[in-house]
Amino acid sequence: MIEPYTAVGLIPTFWGIRRREDIARNLEHLESLTHAAYWLSNLDIPVRLIAIPEGALQGFNDEVLDADHADFAKTCAIDIPGPETDRLGELARKWGVYIMAQAKARREDWPDRFFNVGFVIDPDGAVILKHYKLSALLPCERSVSPHDVFDWWVAKYGRTLQAFWPVVDTAIGRLGIMMAMEGSYPENGRGLALNGAEVVYRASLPAPFTENDFFEITNRARALENNFYVVAPNIGGYHLFPDSETPVDAGGGQSMIVDYRGTLVGKQRDTNGSTFVAGPINIEALRHHRQSSQVTNWTKDIRTELAQIIYEQPIYPKNLYADKIPGKHADYKRDVIERQVRLMQERGVWKAPSKG
Repeated sequence: MIEPYTAVGLIPTFWGIRRREDIARNLEHLESLTHAAYWLSNLDIPVRLIAIPEGALQGFNDEVLDADHADFAKTCAIDIPGPETDRLGELARKWGVYIMAQAKARREDWPDRFFNVGFVIDPDGAVILKHYKLSALLPCERSVSPHDVFDWWVAKYGRTLQAFWPVVDTAIGRLGIMMAMEGSYPENGRGLALNGAEVVYRASLPAPFTENDFFEITNRARALENNFYVVAPNIGGYHLFPDSETPVDAGGGQSMIVDYRGTLVGKQRDTNGSTFVAGPINIEALRHHRQSSQVTNWTKDIRTELAQIIYEQPIYPKNLYADKIPGKHADYKRDVIERQVRLMQERGVWKAPSKG
C-alpha cells in the first residue's frame, strides 16, 4: 500500500546562463528553497516528491536570445547523469524524496545538438527516468525532439509507448513527464496514461498563456481525462543573465497540483520571489477510482480504431533535424510555421480568413 504523501513544486528565482558553470548558482538557490519548502510542507503529511520547474537550472537564454544551437549544445547543455544531476541526487538523499526536474542536455549520438530532457531522481540519488521533450514552444524553442530524428529514434529504441512517453514504477506510484507545451497536446497525456502513468510532471509555461488560463485549463483537462495527478510548478523571477539585478516575471504564476478528477489540490497563484506549491497525492484512491468508476475512468472507453483515422495523414514533418541543425527563429517561422498553416488550409481543414 502507498500511503498518501505531499508533493511539492518549487517556484524558484533563477538566472539564465552563459556557460555551464553558471548553473551552480541556480543549484545553490534550489537547495536553499528545498529546505524551506520541505520543512514547511512536511508539517502536514510527509513530503515524498519534489518537482523543480523547467528552466530552473539553465534559464531559457537559448530561446530568448535566439542562440546558435550547436554553440549552446557545446557550452551550456549538460549530461544526464552528470555533475548537475549528481548534486540534485545529493538533495534527494538528504530529504529522502524523489525529484522531478528538467534540463537542456547533450547526448553522444548527436554531438552538435541538444535535447530538452525531463528526468526523475530517486531517494538514492540515481536518475531512474529520462523523457525527451516531444513538443516544444515551437516558434522559439529549438531543442531537438525525438520526432525530429524519428527514424533514428525508432531504430534505436523501438516504436513503443516507453520509447516516447516513458513511465517509471516507484514506491510512490508510476511517474511520467509532460513538460510545458507538451501538455497542450492531448496525445502526450494519453501516451503517458496508456503507459500507466499516475503522477505526471508538467512544468513550466510562460505568460501570457498562464495569465489567460491556458496552463490551468490544460493541466486540469489532462488530469481529468487520463485520471492521473499533474504536478505543475511554474517559474519564479527570471534574471536573463547571471549578473542581471532585476528579475522579470516571465511565467505569470499559476503553479498548481491537480488530482485525478481534475480538482486543484494545491495552488500558488503568485510569483513574488521564490516560493512553492504543495498538495496531497493519494495513489490508492486514484487506483480505486480507475477500478470502480463506471463513467469517469475514461481511458477504458477509448475507441482506438476510430482514433487511428484521425491521425492517418501526417501533419507535422518528422525527421526535421536528422540532417541539419535547428536554425534561428525567423528560419523556423518561414520554413515550418508558415508551411504548416498552408498545409492545413490546402487540405481544407482550416478555412482562410477573408481579406477585406
